[in-house]
Amino acid sequence: MKAVAGFPFRSKFHTVEGVKLAYVDQGRGEPVVLLHGNPTWGYLYRKFIPPLARANRVIVPDHMGFGRSDKPLDPSRYRLARHIANLESLLLKLDVQNATLAMQDWGGPIGLGFAVRHSHRVKRLIIMNTWAWVIPAGTRIHPLLEQFRQPGTGEALVQGLNLFVEGFLPAGIHKKERVTAALMRAYRAPFPDWNSRVGILAFPRDIVVGDDHPSAPAMHEIAQKLPSLKVPVLLIWAMNDQAFPKAMIGLWQKLYPHAQLHTLEQAGHYLQEDEPERIVELMREFLKR
Repeated sequence: MKAVAGFPFRSKFHTVEGVKLAYVDQGRGEPVVLLHGNPTWGYLYRKFIPPLARANRVIVPDHMGFGRSDKPLDPSRYRLARHIANLESLLLKLDVQNATLAMQDWGGPIGLGFAVRHSHRVKRLIIMNTWAWVIPAGTRIHPLLEQFRQPGTGEALVQGLNLFVEGFLPAGIHKKERVTAALMRAYRAPFPDWNSRVGILAFPRDIVVGDDHPSAPAMHEIAQKLPSLKVPVLLIWAMNDQAFPKAMIGLWQKLYPHAQLHTLEQAGHYLQEDEPERIVELMREFLKR
């Protein structure tokens, strides 16, 4: 993958079962791990790294299939359990202690999958428009995600037309002036062709709806152990998210009644693009706790 304008950070690499995983590692101090979702990569946090790295070690992994990480062709390799194991391998290699995990979209179940297994290494949680539980069977999810889950249709739309990057992503940014040509080039960069988009398609198909889904055991393990995480929680929620409606705030508050809640009225699903300065400000204040 070529250099991307606006993302000057050098990637390091960690290999897990033959898959090379990219990550940015900047600054010193207590670690802050910034976890992206679909179809983004470390670029999502480009405006977070410099200010946070002034006082903290900032670690920004690219999940397998995304950014500068390898992109295996076998869809079965992209299950939730594998993504968690990849993150686990990386953070244990880096010997991360007293970590703050900041998570959005798929970063939530992946990061919390690590947290419930290594709670002694986690000091704080920052939860942003995500989930970490099994969705009841029969529940209708976002219509476009439903289409992506259909055999044949999903391949044509996601791997062929790159519709997750070209459609879902810009639709999930509330402030349309932020959707610039440079931004779209940066998000297209890791996914130039059909084979590079396997991981993008795998994520919507790995959304656990019902107990018979292959990733249901991994998601149940996370959900059952979430209450055991007795750490400070910062809940930042974008209020213009079609995939994660504001009703989900209550589910998180039930799990973490002590959570500090901040809502962003002018932000969509990709809230890091809509309100980076405000989120950084909230994070920096929270990291002092």
